[in-house]
Amino acid sequence: MSSSPNSKGTDNKKNPLDAMGAFFSAQVDRRKLVTTQKQALATRCSSSGDCAFPGSDHRPADRKTWMAELGPERLRVHQVVWPGSHDSATNKIGIPFITRPFAQCQSLSVYDQLATGCRLIDVRVQEERRVCHGVLATYSVDVVLADVKRFLAETVSELVVLEVRTEFGHDDPPEFAKYLVEQLGEENLIRQDDGVFWKTVAEVLPRRVICVWKPRKSPAPGHGEPLWSAGYLRDNWIDTDLPETKFESNLKFLGQQPSVADRRYFYRVENTVTPQADNPVLCVKPVTRRIHGYARLFLAEVFAKGLGDRLQIFSTDFIDGDFVDACAGVTKARVDGAA
Repeated sequence: MSSSPNSKGTDNKKNPLDAMGAFFSAQVDRRKLVTTQKQALATRCSSSGDCAFPGSDHRPADRKTWMAELGPERLRVHQVVWPGSHDSATNKIGIPFITRPFAQCQSLSVYDQLATGCRLIDVRVQEERRVCHGVLATYSVDVVLADVKRFLAETVSELVVLEVRTEFGHDDPPEFAKYLVEQLGEENLIRQDDGVFWKTVAEVLPRRVICVWKPRKSPAPGHGEPLWSAGYLRDNWIDTDLPETKFESNLKFLGQQPSVADRRYFYRVENTVTPQADNPVLCVKPVTRRIHGYARLFLAEVFAKGLGDRLQIFSTDFIDGDFVDACAGVTKARVDGAA
């Protein structure tokens, strides 16, 4: 006897319980993989002992002026290992305890980050000149620029790389390049010039800020202008929440770069991982903590693999003093001829 149309349709329907079971099985497998990778990094860390690298025992007398402490006449721009913060101006983004945990990558203001020793600020903006991270917006970019100017007024020999980009899915703020120059002051801006990388800090003073403007559609800054174009700040960011996967990717791509003494651009490594939409853990802090504590391990492995001359910008979520000390230590080692 042949099957009726209704019975055939019933046979072809998928059981929702099967789909639910497959989903939860995939989540369990994912959590196991995350745990395995966290344990792998912990094992590598314990095996390396004290995670030593050139300059690892250095502690600046004052993180706010750690560049000045190394000597502006001795320190060349390409020798600096710039401690950077990822999504720097997200300390007050969203609604506390509701949307903020999904977008906040820093707990300190931009000024407090700079005073802690951070020297690369990463800011994303939308068409109304508000800082944003994805769909969430926070205060005006004026707050960031005021923090940078306050820091410049309180220090003498500290250089800052300020990266400003239009966030994905948004339009460029109108006439924003002109606005950045006016707000920061042309007298503070180091002009776009390949020769800057080989100059000492003393030689670029009194100008203090390398401002990289990355618009989506507006014209890019040109050679000799007060702002720098996107090609001068590069990275190989990968979108993953797996800590060892990101750790290995950072090593791989860093190894493909020329020495800092031989290149005419900044290269950034981000010691971060990113929440994934298909994973139940979507808050930034618990996800990025999977890799956050292994910054010194990364530096130790970079030097163990002979890649110490490639490192330049090293960024993190929730930047802290120990991260700054590690970067300042490698910088000092380079100035002293020990790295």
